[in-house]
Amino acid sequence: MYIQINPELEMPIYEQLTMQIMIGIIRKELQDGDMLPSVRSLAADLGVNMHTVNKSYHQLEKKGLIQIIPKSGAVIRTISRRVTAEEQNRVSDSLKPAIVEAIVLGMKEEEITRLMKSIIQKMKEA
Repeated sequence: MYIQINPELEMPIYEQLTMQIMIGIIRKELQDGDMLPSVRSLAADLGVNMHTVNKSYHQLEKKGLIQIIPKSGAVIRTISRRVTAEEQNRVSDSLKPAIVEAIVLGMKEEEITRLMKSIIQKMKEA
């Protein structure tokens, strides 16, 4: 899996890394049981601080997508499971600001739905 960080984006580097790992899971480039590179190794490869990678890994662990095994590394954990109400609420809360902005800008519900479907499709493409 290829990870590219853009330090000029408004999105913090740890969030970019988290997003790219999640996209790797969506595209099945990373699958259940796969080991992620060590924090030190990935930080060196990307030219970022180890704390940045560590923060990303902990964010992924909090989302239930990886398991951090002390002294062994991080393992992808995406076995099919039901989405909890808490997870659904978290996703809903993060989508609301973007949807509100789209509506305020004048986008119709159909346009927003079409845009979201387009984004999903692009993320699935390898």
